[in-house]
Amino acid sequence: MVIVGLTGSVGMGKTTAAAMLRRMGIPVHDSDAAVHRLLDQGGAAVPAIAAAFPGVVRNGRVDRQALGARVFGDPEALARLEAIVHPLVHRATQDFLRRCAARRVDVVVLDVPLLFETGGDRRCDLVAVVSAPFFIQRQRVLARPGMTEEKFRGILARQMPDRMKRRLADFVIPTGLGRRTTLRSLERLVSFARAARPLNWPPRPRRRSVVRKTAHA
Repeated sequence: MVIVGLTGSVGMGKTTAAAMLRRMGIPVHDSDAAVHRLLDQGGAAVPAIAAAFPGVVRNGRVDRQALGARVFGDPEALARLEAIVHPLVHRATQDFLRRCAARRVDVVVLDVPLLFETGGDRRCDLVAVVSAPFFIQRQRVLARPGMTEEKFRGILARQMPDRMKRRLADFVIPTGLGRRTTLRSLERLVSFARAARPLNWPPRPRRRSVVRKTAHA
């Protein structure tokens, strides 16, 4: 089973690309959705977050806006939050991979916004980065409810620059040239992945060694 990491900076069109892959029949694990489940009522992260950030849990679920206000601009608080959430997301990801392997799926996609930043690319056989020009990225992000220029800049400061992600990627998926171009690039990605040799599943007790930039869409 070949594991493809799908990543990209905020506003680059990763959600759209993931939806296209699902319509192509590729199982996609959305790490953001996994986080939302962890923070929702009955979520595994709720008790630990309630203890670490008193007052942000209301009616049994984490108030994400209140939590965001607590960690925004506070690296120490953000690190505490990540120490709670990241291991739980990793566990959910492993469960997803096991289910897909049991179904003999040949290609799966891990949709992870901070894939490079958290070292998650080491668990992938290929990495695809969605990318668009900065003016399109900025336009998309600032159109979101409640978004400000300050928040946008703060998000960018926590993410690896797009140019670096593109250099590290096996595939670059353009999302600023129309949906048809994006779809064609994703089709080439899936075709390449199906012909690739899986190196990370089943898990091995060693770090993989793969030459990056094997191909570009």
